[in-house]
Amino acid sequence: MTTPLHIVCPHCDAVNRVPDDRLGEGPTCGKCQGSLFTGQPTDLSGARFGKHVERSDIPVLVDFWAPWCGPCRTMAPFYAQAARQLEPRVRVVKVDTEANQELGARYGIRSIPTLALFRNGREVARQPGAMDTGNILAWVQRNL
Repeated sequence: MTTPLHIVCPHCDAVNRVPDDRLGEGPTCGKCQGSLFTGQPTDLSGARFGKHVERSDIPVLVDFWAPWCGPCRTMAPFYAQAARQLEPRVRVVKVDTEANQELGARYGIRSIPTLALFRNGREVARQPGAMDTGNILAWVQRNL
C-alpha cells in the first residue's frame, strides 16, 4: 500500500494528497488542474512560503536571493537545472529577500545566496554562497 503525501500546488497553493509511488507520473492539482511539479523553482512570498514549508510532506529547498546580487544571478541557471533533477522528490523554491525582508529576518539570512533545506516545517540544513548544479545536488543528497 502506498503512502499519500501532501503536496502544495505551486500555482494556487492548494494542498493535494498524492500517493508517493505516483509522484513521478505528472500529478495535477485537484483545485486548479495545474501541474504539481513544473521543473522550475517556484517564487514564494510570506504567506505562500509558510504554507509550502509547513504543509508539504516532501523536503523544500529554498534559495534566499536578491535581484541586485551578482552571485545570485550567476547561480540562478544552476539552481533551475537542479530543480529539474530534484523534483518531484524535493520542492524547489526561491525567496527574493529584497521583496520579502521579513522572511530573510525571520530565518536570519545574513548573506545571499543562501540555500536552506526544510523538512516537516523545520530547517535541517543551510549553505551560504553560490554553487553549481552538481554541488547543489550533492549538498541536498548529503542533507536529506
